[in-house]
Amino acid sequence: MSVTRTARKIIKAILSREQMDGDGARVYRSIGTHQLRNLDPFLMLDEFDVKAPAGFPDHPHRGFETVTYMLEGEFLHEDFKGHKGRIGPGDLQWMSAARGIVHSEIPATNSRAHGLQLWVNLSSKDKMAEPNYQEYPASKVTQVTPEEGIDIKVIAGESYGVKSPVMTRTPTMFIDVKLAKGKTMEQAIPKEYVGFIYTISGTALFGSENHKSDAHHTLVLDENGGSFIPVESLSDDCHFVIIAGQPIREPIVQYGPFVMNTQQEIYKAFHDYDRGINGFEGAPGWTSSIRDRWA
Repeated sequence: MSVTRTARKIIKAILSREQMDGDGARVYRSIGTHQLRNLDPFLMLDEFDVKAPAGFPDHPHRGFETVTYMLEGEFLHEDFKGHKGRIGPGDLQWMSAARGIVHSEIPATNSRAHGLQLWVNLSSKDKMAEPNYQEYPASKVTQVTPEEGIDIKVIAGESYGVKSPVMTRTPTMFIDVKLAKGKTMEQAIPKEYVGFIYTISGTALFGSENHKSDAHHTLVLDENGGSFIPVESLSDDCHFVIIAGQPIREPIVQYGPFVMNTQQEIYKAFHDYDRGINGFEGAPGWTSSIRDRWA
């Protein structure tokens, strides 16, 4: 007996509007705005396009993960626990802030620093876990080329039978795709996942109803249980990411850099941060060595 495969369709398209964030940094934000406050389990998506001296100096997080994927240029990062490094084109940093991280993210050079940062929520059972990093240079990011003109990087999850080694506390897939003009591909998506596509450049047709879209759009997928998303490129510079994850279905209370389940937990996050306790030991008075790099 044959099994009917159902494709997902696009139910909403949001143009990412340019706005300022951090210290003079320019970002294109879609998830995390009034148009799409969150898309459980995703809290925010920024396409950042930054040149020194702009950046994201010392700031805290609690209750979620940040995924930084560089497309062009380099960033320095440093946290209050002594973890530091540099990420360049094609590099991935998957940081679980969990119970507490204070860090700084600053361009490493005078050149353009361009990439994506995704915020992934954590369930209540994981919000107060120990922080951790998963860092992969471009050479270690899993790749697959099903045929000429289709280049895929498997940041998290699986594509065309190839799996990423990245561990996701909140089950998540993150697939980076480049297509030559006229090429088609299908990305399998678990039926229970909520997902979206973010278009970086070029033009393509997405989903079961051939939704046409170009750069800087977030395309929200329907939740009808379809098992894949089809794409056809209309240009040679077609570049997009497909991101989907298991909904947590818990209350979301966010105040700036803290994302918890209740207002009381938000108050406690500020209390802990201000007093340097419960995961923020050493935070009060800490200043990164890279904060004033371009001063």
